[in-house]
Amino acid sequence: MPQTPPAHRRMKLGLIPSISEGGMGNGKTVTFSELKDTAQMAEELGFDSLWLDDHLIFRAPNEESGCWECFTFLSGLAAVTSHVQLGPLVACTSFRNPALIAKMTASLDEISQGRFILGLGAGWHEPEYLAYGYPFDHLASRFEEALQIIVPLLREGQVDFEGKYYQAKNCVLRPRGPSAGRIPLMIGSSKPRMLEITARYADSWNRTAWRAKADRITGEYPKLLEACKTVGRDPASIELSAGVEVHFLAEGKQSDPNDKGITGNAEQIAQELRAFADAGVQHLIVAVEPQGIDGLKQFARVIELLDQG
Repeated sequence: MPQTPPAHRRMKLGLIPSISEGGMGNGKTVTFSELKDTAQMAEELGFDSLWLDDHLIFRAPNEESGCWECFTFLSGLAAVTSHVQLGPLVACTSFRNPALIAKMTASLDEISQGRFILGLGAGWHEPEYLAYGYPFDHLASRFEEALQIIVPLLREGQVDFEGKYYQAKNCVLRPRGPSAGRIPLMIGSSKPRMLEITARYADSWNRTAWRAKADRITGEYPKLLEACKTVGRDPASIELSAGVEVHFLAEGKQSDPNDKGITGNAEQIAQELRAFADAGVQHLIVAVEPQGIDGLKQFARVIELLDQG
């Protein structure tokens, strides 16, 4: 079941810091020590969740960058935080055997003492598949088979599955952490078949369009409602989450009309974020620029304004 946001605010707030090369600005890549400081400050400021993206490498014409491995870093953050929820946004099922994903999830549930959310998706960036030797075909079918292993293992502790792409013969999940049978599953999806899979399995649906505003979510939510109708699922039992980029403007700087994220000062940003709650978003995840402590110091005022209603 979706978790209730704190009584003093209309929706939960999550933070997703960059773990990509150059993501800190000025060509700098975040260290784990810096990420730890960011996570601990996010807890102090009242963020409800902390997320890391799951990529191996980005490649485009004349451009290449790498990323830290998200589950390894999430494990470290679980050990140095105390109450913020943690999860991948979203982990690609193609990169790891599905039974292993369930095993890693149970371990993270133990390290975090019940604060882990498993975010999953089918993947999309073909260059990293080619570079690391993963097949880039039938992504939705592979994803659905993976869930037929992951979900029973997490919820029931065992599975026996023989599929076209994956097998798990008399597989059990032992030991299990404090949330055994209750670890939340978030699925990131947008296309019709993936939405139907979301409606069938997920506790939370994420429509992360990092450079979009609240009206984008309003326009896409009916697609999930239709998928829920198809599989006979009560849409109220699925938490609606979304992601957005937030850019604080330096003093005297004008916003770029081509920037589709949310830009401005704290008051302007808070007003834009309230629109997500108005649209029914229950869990909003923000990527804040500038990254790190500097951006969080500015975002502290946004949280104050949001908590005022």
